[in-house]
This record gives sequence, structure tokens and C-alpha cells, in this order.
Amino acid sequence: MTRSESGYNSGRMGPSPLTLLDTPRMDGATMLLALTGWMDGGLVSTGTVKHLMQDRSLVEVGKIEPRGFYIDNFPGSMEITALFRPHVRYRRGLIKSFDMPGNEFYADPPANIAFFLGKEPNLDWQGFADCIFEVVGMLGVKRVIFMGSFGGSVPHTREPRLYGSVSEKKLLPLLQKHGLRPTEYEGPASFATYLLTRSPGHGVEMLSIAAEIPGYLQGLNPLSIAAVARRLSAILNLPLDLATLREASTKWESEVSDAVDKDEELAQTVRKLEEEYDNELIESGEEE
Repeated sequence: MTRSESGYNSGRMGPSPLTLLDTPRMDGATMLLALTGWMDGGLVSTGTVKHLMQDRSLVEVGKIEPRGFYIDNFPGSMEITALFRPHVRYRRGLIKSFDMPGNEFYADPPANIAFFLGKEPNLDWQGFADCIFEVVGMLGVKRVIFMGSFGGSVPHTREPRLYGSVSEKKLLPLLQKHGLRPTEYEGPASFATYLLTRSPGHGVEMLSIAAEIPGYLQGLNPLSIAAVARRLSAILNLPLDLATLREASTKWESEVSDAVDKDEELAQTVRKLEEEYDNELIESGEEE
């Protein structure tokens, strides 16, 4: 039975943006949260969560409607406005799909895991977060884990460096335990960071994992997705089949290397990054 009413309240007029279909109660569950946008370079955020959702009998919990959370058009150049407009697909003169932002919750009660796949909101971060925490409370989630990425100096031929941040000081040992470097950053914040600041007020622990990906590449990065998935497997004590990701990573690295070899300037840059990466490992005694 569809339920469109919720306890959501952010000073808005009109119906709630939160639509609930089924809310199975779990005990101390973990929610894996993925967001397109600011920290989804290489599709590390959405790609990792989608991989972990595969081959599961998932319960469709509900969704956050996009109204009021996104800018559909933004003045400026075509390159800028294209980042905001909905995506449309035509075939032979007919519209086949018109995609508004989707924000969907799923659950796997036997595994005690919930999932959220969404798009980072442009507007009303408080209201969007309220919707997430309402579902978190209904499902019995006690820990939220976000995974994302950022462009850096790691070369595509090396394992990505993984950084972590937590919502409370008592969770800092998690970073060392799972080989996550403490985040050192100052600058524009992500919505995931906003959720970190809100989590303690809802009695929820939150961990954010960010993979450093090559700043000179665009598009899918299966190597980084595999690295984050392996780390999540350890954190959740959850066996995962990573064979397809390993195969995709090997193919991806080979194809990228072939392309890099054809650009001498870029090849020199990559060799320099490799040297710096290896020297850092030697100096720190760290093993990736």
C-alpha cells in the first residue's frame, strides 16, 4: 500500500515529498548512501552502491520526490546549463525517456542493510536530509555509510587512496582499523558532509569514504569502485563477489594506458605521478 504522508516537516506547504511503500523494521541496520553530483566522479558513489545491490531480493521502501530540491535550469553557457537540465532521449522523433532526478530507498532485511540512491539536492538541504533521517529512523538504521570520490594526483595504474571522515570523535578508530586516511580538507562542502553534521542529532553514526581518483580522467572508474567495494566488504563483514569488477578494472587500466601512451605529455605526467605515489608508500611504509 502506498503511503504518501510522512512526519516530514521543513516549513513547506503542500504534500510531503517523501513517498513510502514499505518500511521493514530492522535492528541496528546500516544504510549505504550514494549521490550523483559533487562526489560521484568515476561513478564511484553510485557505481559502488549499485554493485552491492546486485543479486539481492530488495524491498522497495520509497522515494523522495524531486520537487523543490533541484534547479531545472540555470542561466549561463550551454556547458553550465547542461549540468542542471533533465535528461531526455529521442528515437526517430519520439521521446523515449525524460529523466527527472530519482531518489530511492531500498532494503535487504535478511542482510540488515538499506540502500539510498539519489542526486545531491541543489536546494533545501535541510528538508532533503529530514526525509533521509525519517526513513533511517523508520527502518531501524543505526549507521549510514556514504562513499564518493574526488579528483587528485593518484595515477590510474595504482590503487586509489581512500580517505574517511566520521560524524563523532568516538568513531575515529574506524578509520585506522579499515585503512582509511583521515580527511584533511577545507573548501566547498558536499551534501554528504552536511549529513555528517546532522547525524549525531538523530542518534545515527555516519562514516564517509572518499576515493582519490585520477584528476586527468573522466567517466567510469571500475578500479576505484572495486577498491571501495572491498573496503565496504571488510567494514560490513559482508562477502562480495568482486570478479566482474576485477575483470572490468583490468580492461579499463589497459585501455587507459593505451590512450595515455599516445599522448607523450600526458604519459610523462603519469610517470611522474607514479614515482611520487611509490615514493610516498616507501617513505610511510604503507601498503595499499
